[in-house]
Amino acid sequence: MFLCMMHAGAGSGNGRHRTDTSSGLYFIEPNQRDRLMGPRLLTDWTGKVAPVLVLLLVALVSFPADSATKKAKVKGTGNPFDLLNGYWSGGGTVVPGKGNAEKVSCKVTYNVTGANISQNMRCAGTDYKFNTSSKLTYSGGKISGSWSETTYDASGTVSGSASGNTVHAVISGDKFSGRMSINVSGSKHTINIVQLDPKSGTYRQAASVALHR
Repeated sequence: MFLCMMHAGAGSGNGRHRTDTSSGLYFIEPNQRDRLMGPRLLTDWTGKVAPVLVLLLVALVSFPADSATKKAKVKGTGNPFDLLNGYWSGGGTVVPGKGNAEKVSCKVTYNVTGANISQNMRCAGTDYKFNTSSKLTYSGGKISGSWSETTYDASGTVSGSASGNTVHAVISGDKFSGRMSINVSGSKHTINIVQLDPKSGTYRQAASVALHR
C-alpha cells in the first residue's frame, strides 16, 4: 500500500493506470514525459553535487593524516648544549676586580658527547686575559661539573640548570665565585658572568661576551 501511494503522489497524473488482477495491486506506469525527465534530473543533481565531492576529496588528500604528522616530528636529544657544539668567536667586555673595564676578543669551543660537555674559553685584551676550561655533565635539565683557569690558577665547581636555549650556572671556587648565564639564538650566543662579593653578598658584572659561528 505504501509503495502504491508513493507512486501515485510522484506521478504527473497522466500515466496509464493498471491493476494486477492476480495480486490486486494498483500500478501507475510512467508516461513519456516522466521517462525523459528522469535522466535530466539525475544529470542536474550530478552536476551540482559533483563539484562538492571533488572539493571534499581534495581537502582530504591535502590534509595530512594525524599519524603521518606525528611521525614527521623529529625528537631532539633534550640536551641544550647540542645547540652550542662547535667553535665560536666574538668579543665583549671584561671588568677585573681591580681596574677598569676592558674590551676583549674571545674564542670558545664546546665539545658535546652525549651527556658530557667540555667548554674552553679564551679571552684577551690589551692588559687582561683569561683562559678557562669547564667539564660538565647534563642530566634531566641539571648540570654539574668543574672549572679551572690557568692564568690566575683558580678552580672550582659548577652547578645549575639547562633548558631550551638557556643555561644558568652557579660558579664556586677558591678565588672566584659567581653566576654564569648562556643564551643561544640561532648562530649567536651570549655569555654573562657576575662575581659574588662574599662580604656584602652582592654581585658585580665581571664579563659579557657575544659570540657567533
